Amino acid sequence: MIIRDLDKYRIILASRSPRRQELLRELGLTFEVVVREWPEVYPGHLKGEEIALYLASEKAVTFRPEVQDNEIVITADTIVWCDDHVLDKPVDRKDALRIIREISGNTHQVITGVSLLSSVKQTTFCSLTKVTFSELSDEEIEFYIYKCNPYDKAGAYGIQEWIGLAACTRIEGSYFNVMGLPVEQVYHELQKFIAPTIMQNNISELI
Repeated sequence: MIIRDLDKYRIILASRSPRRQELLRELGLTFEVVVREWPEVYPGHLKGEEIALYLASEKAVTFRPEVQDNEIVITADTIVWCDDHVLDKPVDRKDALRIIREISGNTHQVITGVSLLSSVKQTTFCSLTKVTFSELSDEEIEFYIYKCNPYDKAGAYGIQEWIGLAACTRIEGSYFNVMGLPVEQVYHELQKFIAPTIMQNNISELI
């Protein structure tokens, strides 16, 4: 599969994230952004990857009644999992300071769940990246919060911003996953997602 195979589909990205939009655009996909309001809540017994998979899948379900033939909806949700609990988006400066203190000098997991939905099927998968930060002083954390306003980011940071340059010592897994979307995995999952349709169309052309 190459990009022109995907051009036959109307691809809908259900995310306001400018980082996800940028990554898909750099991949060469043509897509529209359509967002549905959905409460990002999940059953309390879920952990780590289970949470990301659940959230991505449930976001896609909100599109199911209206998705048309030749449409693919992409939904995603990124969580930061540290010391056996989720670090959400900070609600204010004090909360951002608390969250970044927790990941400072520590290793956490960035987990993105992605769901692909068409009129006939749905598939959901996730990517996990381990990220290690060096110890940050409160002055450095305050500087980052003031400079970058990371209030729309899970874990209160963006890896591509100052904090990633100054404090990230190790990444195990996809860097782009930490940005918000594991584009390499998305690309190959899209290949598998549309492959049966492409094969069927090719057979029809031969008959």
